[in-house]
Amino acid sequence: MTKAILIQKSSSRYDDDVGSRYHFSSYHLDSMEKVAGDWVVFYTPVKDLGVSPENRGCYFATAQLGEITPDPTLDEHYYASVLSNTYADFAQPIPRVVDGTYIEPALAGKNGSANSGVSQKSVRHISNEVFDRIIGLAWPDTQVELPRTGEKDHGRSSGVKEDQLGFEHEVDRRIIEQLLNRKVRDPRFRTAVLHAYNKRCAITGWNFVNGGGRAEAEAAHIRPVEHGGSDRICNGLALSGTIHWMFDRGLIGIAANDDILISRKVNDKGSIERLINPSRKLVRPSRPEHQPHPEYLRWHREFHKLEAA
Repeated sequence: MTKAILIQKSSSRYDDDVGSRYHFSSYHLDSMEKVAGDWVVFYTPVKDLGVSPENRGCYFATAQLGEITPDPTLDEHYYASVLSNTYADFAQPIPRVVDGTYIEPALAGKNGSANSGVSQKSVRHISNEVFDRIIGLAWPDTQVELPRTGEKDHGRSSGVKEDQLGFEHEVDRRIIEQLLNRKVRDPRFRTAVLHAYNKRCAITGWNFVNGGGRAEAEAAHIRPVEHGGSDRICNGLALSGTIHWMFDRGLIGIAANDDILISRKVNDKGSIERLINPSRKLVRPSRPEHQPHPEYLRWHREFHKLEAA
């Protein structure tokens, strides 16, 4: 197995579904078979996510791939499943050039320009080192480490090649553990969602921060992970603490037209109404790809039996 960069864009002619499946032709089959079961980073052109023009593209999410199956409706095409419980949006898009160098060394062409022959490839294999660097940049405001006990100080290796390879493997293993661990994923999800909403509650409109810059708002999953929800930003809402508590219990929700819904089970509707922003509508993030997905909002309404009055 090997890790890879996969190009994914909104205007693609392929039958992709972000966080669920990746569609590709037989031309990429050999490359994709090497990636199946390993981790990938998704990359998109600048026009999709709006990073600076000189970067001409950015990395925006990671996930582990599952099995590869033939497309039943289109000859010589295949699907690679994306394990939805591993998919995670980055807090912000990562440009392909950082500190004057390409994150992917293979992208570097002559005179500082990109190697177009490489940059246009839909599937690009990468080393563990490149993957680890991207993940290290993905959530810049989140400092979370898995607890480690009885660990040797690998940072003081003797410089022997075998030790260095062992250390690199250990670093990569820890990063994968972090990507799968809920104690790490939850703070990263919070960072990504609050960044998308500029730390503003989507229902009250409040944007409170303490003296250290920490937001009062929390990140709520619209469809909870235990009910098949993912860590995509479009499955998240930035909500104030009390509103988050009510949203998780179905006392408040979002209509298809963005109206704020209040459950008939609420015993003090007037107090809740005073918390809602003056527009009585959901406060949406600015970026299109971060907008709450209608299917997640529909699931929340149906699961909690919320209806418009």
